[in-house]
Amino acid sequence: MSEGKKQTKPVCAVVGVGPGNGAALARRFAAEGFAVALLARRTELIQELASPRPGARAYACDVGDAASVQAAFASIRDHLGDVEVMVYNAGSGVWGTVEEVSAADFETSWRVNTLGAFLASKEVIPAMKAAKHGSIVFIGATASRRGNVKTAAFAPAKAAQRSLAESMARYLWPAGVHVSIVIVDGVVDLPFTRQRMPGKPDAFFIRPDDVAETAFVLAHQKPSAWSFEVEARPFGETW
Repeated sequence: MSEGKKQTKPVCAVVGVGPGNGAALARRFAAEGFAVALLARRTELIQELASPRPGARAYACDVGDAASVQAAFASIRDHLGDVEVMVYNAGSGVWGTVEEVSAADFETSWRVNTLGAFLASKEVIPAMKAAKHGSIVFIGATASRRGNVKTAAFAPAKAAQRSLAESMARYLWPAGVHVSIVIVDGVVDLPFTRQRMPGKPDAFFIRPDDVAETAFVLAHQKPSAWSFEVEARPFGETW
């Protein structure tokens, strides 16, 4: 960390911050005293979220580009210090059948959901292993467990993300690094999802603040009772 910029707060990096789960995750960890690094391709929202929160900083990052990820995390280490908790929330939902999606759609989904998770994890693992402490939480999806008609691009990428998380968990848990995944099963409560589904009751939607709470609890579990996979769905969801 650069001289003159040192701070004593633990550092949480939220990768993939939009108006839903990402923003809620940033708020939740900041409220608990973390210095939060907010990463997104576009910086308007993350700058707005970071500005009123002491220690929070916004970083432009394209998770599908290795150089962009490396530069963003180098800046985080310089400004805030080593990352103690990383929540990987970046996701790309390209919907269509195998005949409808293009090769570019398929690759973009893999880059955002899987390659980015791999690249970001490699940036934080060394310091976590050295400290014998840390948490990496992936925000996953039910699509990781099944391929549906319209998830020809999305489901394979989320399945690969889940497999990556499981491989990392088996490798890193013995080193003191808790790797986990939240399987989100439901429609996230956002203005545009409400507009698309105007007849749905409040109970139909999954609330970002509640997803953030689940991730926060995962990141603070005791080592004698760690969870790898936790499902988060509205109580009325059919499953």
